Amino acid sequence: MGSAISDRHIRDLAHPASHDGEPQSALDRRSQIHHRLTTRAAWSGGVHRRYYKTSGYGRCYGNSTGPPCAGWVEMMVPVFSRAAWRCVWHMIQNDLIYAWCMDYMLGYCAQGDRSRNVGVVDSQYVLHRGIPTLDDDGKATTTAATSALGTADRLAVRQQSYTELQLFNRRWKKAVAEDWCWTDPYPNPGTTTG
Repeated sequence: MGSAISDRHIRDLAHPASHDGEPQSALDRRSQIHHRLTTRAAWSGGVHRRYYKTSGYGRCYGNSTGPPCAGWVEMMVPVFSRAAWRCVWHMIQNDLIYAWCMDYMLGYCAQGDRSRNVGVVDSQYVLHRGIPTLDDDGKATTTAATSALGTADRLAVRQQSYTELQLFNRRWKKAVAEDWCWTDPYPNPGTTTG
């Protein structure tokens, strides 16, 4: 993304003024959606920072303060302020391929309250087509053999992603334990309180 788009994201996120935010373009409702928070909210008028879900598993209420309800952006099309980028840059320098869970932790780079400084920019939205790019170079092949291979590849990708998620979480906990001066600004998950 060019700096003009980045500046527009930061400006749109900065209701009324926060230059230390982490905006993400919203996903058009026709997109393949993985996290409801990232879906474009036509009612928001520019930016939304939370998702509400009052039934079923993983509820999100108005007082929920952390992922997946508020305070994070998916690693699809994020834009960072310079201050947040310095933090994010160090976090992404690792040997993990898929980076599951890392997007939940980017709120730590938000330079303040992640539920206020992280948001989804509805005025700048994208369409996520959901084309598999990790098998068959994204080509749509439909033979039984290639379909079975593609499914096996996707399962292997999912398994590797899950393994990396566990590794990332272990590394995070170890780093926290070794840093005697670090205090978690978000000690409670805060995702499903009501």
